[in-house]
Amino acid sequence: MFLELLGVIFAGVTGALVVYAANRATGGRLPRWLMPAVAGLAMIGATISLEYSWYDRTAAALPEGLVVADTVEERAVYRPWTYLVPYTDRFVAIDRTSLQTNPDRPGERIANIYFFGRWAPLRQVPVAFDCTQGRRAALVEGAGIAADGRIEGADWTQASPGDPLLAAACAGT
Repeated sequence: MFLELLGVIFAGVTGALVVYAANRATGGRLPRWLMPAVAGLAMIGATISLEYSWYDRTAAALPEGLVVADTVEERAVYRPWTYLVPYTDRFVAIDRTSLQTNPDRPGERIANIYFFGRWAPLRQVPVAFDCTQGRRAALVEGAGIAADGRIEGADWTQASPGDPLLAAACAGT
């Protein structure tokens, strides 16, 4: 976040320096308001560029085995351009390398799910998936694995048809 702030400030200073150089080259004929206006527009442009490129940069930097399962596009009144082109400000990824299966219960899997947000800390939650019944459960306090391999104490919820997390976890079954 700090580096992005420095980048935005650098864009503003660069915009102001371009106007300063143009003003010197024209013998001071440019209006006085042009330098702060261009600096402000450069800073706004840099901010918009960073917002729109965040998802692509973050998804490209994911380690091997971490697969993006779902994205959330954002629109906001205070950012009217987002109604024309929404931007992705958060997404969910599943760690396919963490998939655990039980040979006695081949339809059930456990995997780590990661929640990424533009201005939020990274969160990780282990989730159980029942691929045969199309349901999932977050493995939070009180949930565990019984002696027979059955997941117990989990609050199972029926996944909607086409649920991207369930599809990513159950791919290949």
